[in-house]
Amino acid sequence: MAEPLPIPRPILVTGANGQVGTELQRRVPAGFVVTPTDYDTLDITDAAQVAAAIASRPWAAVVNCAAHTAVDKAETDVLASWQLNAVAPAILATATKDAGIPIVQISTDYVFDGTKDAPYLPADPVGPASVYGASKLGGELAVRTANPAHVVLRTAWVVSAHGNNFIKTMLRVGAERPLLRVVADQIGCPTGAPDIADGVFAVLDRIVAGDQPWGTYHLVNGGEGSWHALAEAVFAAAAPLGGPAPTVEAITTADYPTPARRPANSRLDTSSFVATFGHAPRPWREMVDEIVAELLGN
Repeated sequence: MAEPLPIPRPILVTGANGQVGTELQRRVPAGFVVTPTDYDTLDITDAAQVAAAIASRPWAAVVNCAAHTAVDKAETDVLASWQLNAVAPAILATATKDAGIPIVQISTDYVFDGTKDAPYLPADPVGPASVYGASKLGGELAVRTANPAHVVLRTAWVVSAHGNNFIKTMLRVGAERPLLRVVADQIGCPTGAPDIADGVFAVLDRIVAGDQPWGTYHLVNGGEGSWHALAEAVFAAAAPLGGPAPTVEAITTADYPTPARRPANSRLDTSSFVATFGHAPRPWREMVDEIVAELLGN
């Protein structure tokens, strides 16, 4: 007689219309069922709404993907950035703690100042240099202090076939211009939203198994590169598929000033994540090839 199938564990996802939230819905493995919410269905800055949502069913975990990610706009839209990036995680963490539910909080490399000459470890000193980074750090602190049953996942340079991101921008402007100038002195770890989603489910596997892998981890694709290298990889993948193939000129951060300061070094060390969850994200160039192929219809 066949063994009964496991009952799917319900996961509440906030920010479900964003890049990571979208991929969490696309890549649900057996054993889980995802309930997506976004601002139109759940205002996570409203404590009463959050408490009602948490009480609505016995969630196995809450994954908070919601964020104010307009980095430059945050420099003048400070209140909105802190409301969504710090206050909302505090509300979610408090409600999940009261209900005895773990929370997974998605965070960012921008909590660091970018001056280290090696990949950042989760325990390295933080020092955000922008409103966005400071507000995301506020969200981390809120989650850590409000709910001991938490996993904070810092990631970086998120791209996908959805929403607004660097790959989609490059394909659009590359089709319009023969020459693009892209910053080459900021180094990071380009990371696919599909790969983040797979990493989140690796975390959830451990949580629903009864383990307690609480703490802060880094989750990025393998390898490193500059924005210039990422742009070149995008067009190298696009050209054989009939996509654009402009010339990409390397420039410095000083040549392309922005309201918010970007970290010169956004590299994140994933060794503790791999050791804890047994999941190693693939190389970033492989991820780029897949996303470009999806965007170009191949």
